[in-house]
Amino acid sequence: MAEKDTKVAPKPAKAPKGAKKGESSDAAVADANAGMPKDYVARLQTEYLTVIRPKMIEQFGYKNVMQVPRITKVVLNMGIGEATQDSKLVQVAAADLQKIAGQKVVITKSRNAIAQFKIRENLAIGAKVTMRKTRMYEFLDRLITVALPRVRDFRGLSERSFDGNGNYAMGIKEHLIFPEIDYDKIDRIWGMDIVVCTTAKTDAEALALLDAFNFPFRRSAAPKKQAA
Repeated sequence: MAEKDTKVAPKPAKAPKGAKKGESSDAAVADANAGMPKDYVARLQTEYLTVIRPKMIEQFGYKNVMQVPRITKVVLNMGIGEATQDSKLVQVAAADLQKIAGQKVVITKSRNAIAQFKIRENLAIGAKVTMRKTRMYEFLDRLITVALPRVRDFRGLSERSFDGNGNYAMGIKEHLIFPEIDYDKIDRIWGMDIVVCTTAKTDAEALALLDAFNFPFRRSAAPKKQAA
Protein backbone atom coordinates (compact mmCIF):
# COMPACT_ATOMS: atom_id res chain seq x y z
CA MET A 1 0.00 0.00 0.00
CA ALA A 2 1.45 3.39 -1.08
CA GLU A 3 2.27 5.88 1.62
CA LYS A 4 0.26 9.10 1.73
CA ASP A 5 1.99 12.35 0.90
CA THR A 6 2.31 14.24 4.18
CA LYS A 7 3.90 17.42 2.78
CA VAL A 8 2.32 20.64 4.00
CA ALA A 9 1.75 23.49 1.58
CA PRO A 10 3.72 26.65 2.46
CA LYS A 11 1.78 29.48 4.05
CA PRO A 12 1.16 32.54 1.87
CA ALA A 13 3.25 35.60 2.66
CA LYS A 14 1.59 38.13 4.93
CA ALA A 15 0.57 41.46 3.48
CA PRO A 16 2.22 44.51 5.03
CA LYS A 17 0.43 46.59 7.63
CA GLY A 18 -1.94 49.05 5.99
CA ALA A 19 -2.58 46.87 2.96
CA LYS A 20 -6.12 45.75 2.29
CA LYS A 21 -7.15 42.12 2.73
CA GLY A 22 -6.07 40.07 -0.27
CA GLU A 23 -3.72 42.82 -1.48
CA SER A 24 -0.04 41.98 -1.88
CA SER A 25 2.80 44.36 -1.11
CA ASP A 26 3.58 44.70 -4.84
CA ALA A 27 -0.02 45.66 -5.54
CA ALA A 28 0.00 48.24 -2.74
CA VAL A 29 3.18 49.84 -4.08
CA ALA A 30 1.85 49.80 -7.64
CA ASP A 31 -1.33 51.53 -6.51
CA ALA A 32 0.59 54.24 -4.64
CA ASN A 33 2.82 54.89 -7.67
CA ALA A 34 0.09 54.60 -10.31
CA GLY A 35 0.53 57.19 -13.05
CA MET A 36 4.16 57.91 -12.16
CA PRO A 37 6.91 57.08 -14.71
CA LYS A 38 9.43 54.58 -13.36
CA ASP A 39 12.41 56.87 -13.97
CA TYR A 40 10.71 60.04 -12.66
CA VAL A 41 12.38 61.83 -9.75
CA ALA A 42 10.56 64.63 -7.91
CA ARG A 43 12.23 68.04 -7.81
CA LEU A 44 12.35 68.17 -4.00
CA GLN A 45 13.84 64.68 -3.84
CA THR A 46 16.72 65.82 -6.04
CA GLU A 47 17.00 68.98 -3.93
CA TYR A 48 17.30 66.86 -0.77
CA LEU A 49 20.01 64.59 -2.16
CA THR A 50 22.15 67.29 -3.78
CA VAL A 51 21.67 70.35 -1.56
CA ILE A 52 19.80 69.73 1.70
CA ARG A 53 21.58 66.59 2.86
CA PRO A 54 25.11 68.03 2.45
CA LYS A 55 23.92 71.21 4.20
CA MET A 56 22.57 69.18 7.15
CA ILE A 57 25.84 67.20 7.41
CA GLU A 58 27.81 70.44 7.58
CA GLN A 59 25.43 72.02 10.12
CA PHE A 60 25.14 69.10 12.56
CA GLY A 61 28.38 67.23 11.85
CA TYR A 62 26.86 63.85 10.98
CA LYS A 63 29.49 61.17 10.36
CA ASN A 64 27.24 59.00 8.19
CA VAL A 65 24.68 59.97 5.54
CA MET A 66 22.24 57.54 7.15
CA GLN A 67 22.21 59.77 10.24
CA VAL A 68 20.89 62.72 8.26
CA PRO A 69 17.18 63.29 9.00
CA ARG A 70 14.77 62.80 6.11
CA ILE A 71 11.04 63.06 5.52
CA THR A 72 9.47 59.60 5.53
CA LYS A 73 5.78 60.29 4.94
CA VAL A 74 3.04 62.91 4.88
CA VAL A 75 -0.41 62.15 6.30
CA LEU A 76 -3.53 64.13 5.35
CA ASN A 77 -6.61 63.79 7.52
CA MET A 78 -10.10 65.26 7.11
CA GLY A 79 -12.68 65.09 9.89
CA ILE A 80 -16.26 65.55 8.68
CA GLY A 81 -18.46 66.53 11.62
CA GLU A 82 -21.49 67.03 9.34
CA ALA A 83 -21.39 63.31 8.54
CA THR A 84 -23.69 62.68 11.51
CA GLN A 85 -26.43 64.47 9.57
CA ASP A 86 -25.54 63.38 6.02
CA SER A 87 -23.35 60.32 5.48
CA LYS A 88 -22.82 61.19 1.79
CA LEU A 89 -20.65 64.14 2.75
CA VAL A 90 -17.81 61.80 3.68
CA GLN A 91 -17.69 60.45 0.13
CA VAL A 92 -17.64 64.00 -1.25
CA ALA A 93 -14.80 65.02 1.06
CA ALA A 94 -12.88 61.82 0.29
CA ALA A 95 -13.14 62.52 -3.44
CA ASP A 96 -11.65 66.00 -2.93
CA LEU A 97 -8.88 64.59 -0.73
CA GLN A 98 -8.06 62.01 -3.40
CA LYS A 99 -7.67 64.80 -5.98
CA ILE A 100 -5.26 66.63 -3.69
CA ALA A 101 -3.17 63.56 -2.80
CA GLY A 102 -3.29 61.88 -6.20
CA GLN A 103 -3.90 58.43 -4.72
CA LYS A 104 -6.59 56.41 -2.99
CA VAL A 105 -7.81 57.53 0.42
CA VAL A 106 -9.14 55.59 3.40
CA ILE A 107 -12.51 56.31 5.02
CA THR A 108 -12.12 56.64 8.79
CA LYS A 109 -14.87 55.35 11.08
CA SER A 110 -15.75 55.94 14.72
CA ARG A 111 -14.67 53.26 17.20
CA ASN A 112 -17.17 54.08 19.91
CA ALA A 113 -20.64 55.56 20.10
CA ILE A 114 -20.91 59.07 21.59
CA ALA A 115 -24.52 60.03 22.19
CA GLN A 116 -23.64 63.65 23.01
CA PHE A 117 -22.33 64.19 19.47
CA LYS A 118 -24.84 61.82 17.81
CA ILE A 119 -22.04 59.51 16.72
CA ARG A 120 -22.82 55.83 16.28
CA GLU A 121 -20.26 53.06 16.44
CA ASN A 122 -18.56 52.33 13.10
CA LEU A 123 -19.90 55.57 11.56
CA ALA A 124 -17.90 57.08 8.67
CA ILE A 125 -16.67 60.42 9.99
CA GLY A 126 -13.68 61.34 7.84
CA ALA A 127 -10.97 60.40 5.36
CA LYS A 128 -7.19 60.14 5.42
CA VAL A 129 -4.31 59.30 3.11
CA THR A 130 -0.61 58.57 3.62
CA MET A 131 1.89 59.60 0.95
CA ARG A 132 5.46 58.40 0.62
CA LYS A 133 8.41 58.84 -1.72
CA THR A 134 7.56 60.49 -5.07
CA ARG A 135 3.96 61.48 -4.30
CA MET A 136 5.06 62.82 -0.92
CA TYR A 137 7.69 65.09 -2.49
CA GLU A 138 5.26 66.22 -5.19
CA PHE A 139 2.66 67.14 -2.58
CA LEU A 140 5.17 69.06 -0.46
CA ASP A 141 6.30 70.97 -3.53
CA ARG A 142 2.73 72.07 -4.28
CA LEU A 143 2.05 72.81 -0.62
CA ILE A 144 5.08 75.08 -0.20
CA THR A 145 5.12 76.86 -3.56
CA VAL A 146 1.41 77.07 -4.46
CA ALA A 147 -1.05 76.22 -1.65
CA LEU A 148 0.31 78.03 1.43
CA PRO A 149 0.90 81.33 -0.42
CA ARG A 150 -2.82 81.27 -1.30
CA VAL A 151 -3.91 81.18 2.35
CA ARG A 152 -5.70 84.39 3.26
CA ASP A 153 -3.65 86.64 5.58
CA PHE A 154 -0.94 83.99 5.81
CA ARG A 155 1.82 85.02 8.23
CA GLY A 156 3.90 81.86 8.24
CA LEU A 157 3.91 78.49 9.99
CA SER A 158 4.44 78.18 13.73
CA GLU A 159 7.74 76.71 14.92
CA ARG A 160 6.02 75.28 17.99
CA SER A 161 3.98 72.60 16.22
CA PHE A 162 6.56 69.83 16.58
CA ASP A 163 5.68 66.85 18.76
CA GLY A 164 9.07 66.33 20.43
CA ASN A 165 9.95 63.41 18.16
CA GLY A 166 10.73 65.31 14.97
CA ASN A 167 7.22 65.29 13.46
CA TYR A 168 5.41 68.46 12.41
CA ALA A 169 1.65 69.07 12.26
CA MET A 170 -0.31 71.94 10.75
CA GLY A 171 -3.97 72.70 10.15
CA ILE A 172 -5.55 73.99 6.95
CA LYS A 173 -8.95 75.69 7.24
CA GLU A 174 -9.86 75.64 3.53
CA HIS A 175 -8.94 72.91 1.07
CA LEU A 176 -9.57 75.41 -1.73
CA ILE A 177 -5.96 76.54 -1.52
CA PHE A 178 -4.87 73.45 -3.46
CA PRO A 179 -4.87 73.91 -7.26
CA GLU A 180 -6.53 70.52 -7.82
CA ILE A 181 -9.82 71.82 -6.36
CA ASP A 182 -12.10 73.76 -8.71
CA TYR A 183 -13.86 76.50 -6.73
CA ASP A 184 -16.87 76.49 -9.10
CA LYS A 185 -17.52 72.76 -8.66
CA ILE A 186 -17.74 72.49 -4.87
CA ASP A 187 -20.51 73.41 -2.46
CA ARG A 188 -18.64 72.88 0.84
CA ILE A 189 -15.26 73.86 2.21
CA TRP A 190 -13.29 71.26 4.19
CA GLY A 191 -10.46 71.70 6.64
CA MET A 192 -7.65 69.20 7.08
CA ASP A 193 -4.67 68.28 9.22
CA ILE A 194 -1.27 67.75 7.62
CA VAL A 195 1.38 65.76 9.48
CA VAL A 196 4.96 65.63 8.18
CA CYS A 197 6.88 62.70 9.67
CA THR A 198 10.68 62.73 9.76
CA THR A 199 13.49 60.58 11.13
CA ALA A 200 14.89 63.51 13.13
CA LYS A 201 15.61 62.72 16.78
CA THR A 202 15.06 66.27 18.01
CA ASP A 203 12.74 69.13 17.10
CA ALA A 204 15.76 71.33 16.35
CA GLU A 205 16.95 68.91 13.67
CA ALA A 206 13.43 68.58 12.25
CA LEU A 207 13.07 72.36 12.11
CA ALA A 208 16.39 72.69 10.28
CA LEU A 209 15.31 69.98 7.82
CA LEU A 210 11.94 71.53 7.00
CA ASP A 211 13.50 74.99 6.91
CA ALA A 212 15.92 73.70 4.26
CA PHE A 213 12.89 72.56 2.25
CA ASN A 214 11.72 76.22 2.39
CA PHE A 215 8.78 75.66 4.72
CA PRO A 216 7.58 79.23 5.39
CA PHE A 217 8.07 79.40 9.16
CA ARG A 218 7.06 82.52 11.05
CA ARG A 219 10.16 84.01 12.60
CA SER A 220 9.73 85.79 15.91
CA ALA A 221 11.15 89.28 15.97
CA ALA A 222 14.33 89.77 18.00
CA PRO A 223 13.77 91.75 21.21
CA LYS A 224 14.83 95.37 21.06
CA LYS A 225 17.82 96.38 23.16
CA GLN A 226 17.03 98.85 25.91
CA ALA A 227 19.01 102.05 25.99
CA ALA A 228 21.40 102.39 28.89
